[in-house]
Amino acid sequence: MCAEAVSVARTGLDGIPSDCCGEHVGVEAESERVVTHFFDSALPGYLGWRWAVTVARAPRSKSATVCETTLVPGPDALLAPSWVPWDERLQPGDLGVGDLLPTAPDDERLTPGYTFSDDSAIEEFGWELGLGRERVLSRDGRAEAAQRWYDGDRGPDAPISTAAPRTARCGTCGFFLPLAGLLRQAFGVCSNAYAADDAHVVSLDHGCGAHSEVSVEAVAAVDEVPAIYDDGEIELVTISRPVEPVVVVEPVVVVEPVIVVEPDAVVEPDAVAALAESAEPDGPDEPVAAAEPITAEPAPEDVAGR
Repeated sequence: MCAEAVSVARTGLDGIPSDCCGEHVGVEAESERVVTHFFDSALPGYLGWRWAVTVARAPRSKSATVCETTLVPGPDALLAPSWVPWDERLQPGDLGVGDLLPTAPDDERLTPGYTFSDDSAIEEFGWELGLGRERVLSRDGRAEAAQRWYDGDRGPDAPISTAAPRTARCGTCGFFLPLAGLLRQAFGVCSNAYAADDAHVVSLDHGCGAHSEVSVEAVAAVDEVPAIYDDGEIELVTISRPVEPVVVVEPVVVVEPVIVVEPDAVVEPDAVAALAESAEPDGPDEPVAAAEPITAEPAPEDVAGR
């Protein structure tokens, strides 16, 4: 009876706008006399979701009643990813400056410090310095680190390693510093300042072009040819602006009139003025003749003396 009560289940959608409710798409039994009817949803932003109306029938009752109405995602609904705890979402390299990353008490990578390790180098280091560390690296932690290093960018399959010569491997390089303990069988630290892996842990079969024994074919030196300057030709340059002629102006010598007066003569003022006017030129535009240079003749006694 509850499975057939579609009309009763639709009454549970009366408070929802009719344009947001679609057709009946299915029914699902929850328990005895309790079923849930599903209707398509047309709500914006809820693509693939469905309205779920649960109906139930009381014992010895001949009719079903609506229990609850809710919006649930359908098989094709767009949902957010499932929640993942932060310690499971954390990836290598996510730790930044100032961040704190507490280690879980049951971290399988660590083991209590009072237990003996299968790596003798770790035991000697701990007893020699009296560290008394609460936890040390376990066998699983060491194996996990070794596998991560080997499969990473400093293992044999790294692009820089595959491009290097086959003989340029870190295990035969003079800059290779082996690790202590069991890890020295496969790993060490690069100490070449010019290598891309300087100060990083590298595998023995890793390689690069900065190997200490790498060699290249000698290339003959090319002599530098001195520069030669050719100044034997003259380049003619045409000047678009015409050259103006140079006008040479000769100096003009002005000869002033000289009035000679006898020692015992009496000169009248009117006569002096008339003589001065007669000596002036007729106009300002008339050129004045330049005085000819006078060459002095040597005296006869000087010539005779020579």
